[in-house]
Amino acid sequence: MITVSTDGSCLRNPGGAIGWAWANHDGSSASGGHASGTNQVAELMAVLEAVRSHPGDQPLVIQADSLYAIKCSSEWVAGWKRKGWRTAGGGPVQNLALIQSIEAAIATRPGAVSFVWVRGHQGDHFNERADELAGIAARNVRDGAPVPVPVVAAQPEPDVLF
Repeated sequence: MITVSTDGSCLRNPGGAIGWAWANHDGSSASGGHASGTNQVAELMAVLEAVRSHPGDQPLVIQADSLYAIKCSSEWVAGWKRKGWRTAGGGPVQNLALIQSIEAAIATRPGAVSFVWVRGHQGDHFNERADELAGIAARNVRDGAPVPVPVVAAQPEPDVLF
């Protein structure tokens, strides 16, 4: 099983520079950003990039402090899809392209994807790391510094002989 924490950052919501990040519990991580967005877009980008960066057949657990990102990715998506990508009230789904990309990434991934909510800013090491990386990415975009922060590739676990 792979466990990854995700987070997003928006320096001025809406319209400010955004950053996203994932931090794998094995120590690898990645982050990136865009010049303008919302906190919700940043959170969804973090989930999307976490799924895309872990394409294998091992189960993937995504820990996030955003209930919005979790519910968009795991609960609400099926109903929206069934209703032609409309909300219960009949309106358009916000951030549709990102949500559809997450849904497609999860659907094509051989291993299962599940989500766990964690309370943000409460000392969870990996949540704090993802938060830190997302903030750095957003500030780098704002300041014109290089983005994304380089990916540190996850190392496969060695075979254990008994």
